[in-house]
Order: sequence, then structure tokens, then C-alpha cells
Amino acid sequence: VQLVESGGGLVQPGGSLRLSCVGSGFTFRYYVMKWYRQAPGKEREWVGGVTIDGGRKNYAEAVKGRFTISRDNVRKTVYLQMNSLKLEDTAVYYCKAEGMGTDTEYWGQGTQVTVSS
Repeated sequence: VQLVESGGGLVQPGGSLRLSCVGSGFTFRYYVMKWYRQAPGKEREWVGGVTIDGGRKNYAEAVKGRFTISRDNVRKTVYLQMNSLKLEDTAVYYCKAEGMGTDTEYWGQGTQVTVSS
């Protein structure tokens, strides 16, 4: 089982990035997908999530209106489009897969996002 994030990098405040997370080794379309982030010296926090069919999404207040989650079950990929980035969005971003009705979960290795002028 693998979840591999990509798309992180250095961006100026107000800029945009799109993160991707590709799953393999499990039936991706049966898993709720979520994004988390962990800033230096802070606990990991939930950013947002999307249902198995992509029909419902929810977001943390800190990113609502700026970040958008989407998924492509054919490509086994979940995306995090991040716009209007702020300094406080700097963190390692992780994707997580949660099995429906089970305790099964998988984490990616994370991708660094740095917002700096």
C-alpha cells in the first residue's frame, strides 16, 4: 500500500499550489480521502476531506474558501488546490485514506509547502 504526495514547494504569499496524492495497493474508490498538515512545532491538523464519490467535501475554517479538494477515482488520485496562500499555510501536507466502516487507514509520507516572501 502506498500514498505518494507531490506538488509541494516554495511559493510567495498570495500564490497557488496544487498537491496530488496517488494511491496504490488498495481499492482507492472505497476510501474517504483527507488532507492534513503539520507546521513546525505544532500538532498535525486536519485540512479537509472528500467522500468516496467526490460528492461532498468539507474544510477546516482556516482554509475554507481558499483550498479545494477533488478526487479522480480512475487515476486513484486526490488533489488539494491551494490558492491565496498565507505564511501560516507553511507545513508538511499529508494525505490519508480511511476505509469506509473500518478502522483501516493509510498515510502518505508528506510533501513540504513553504510560503515565504
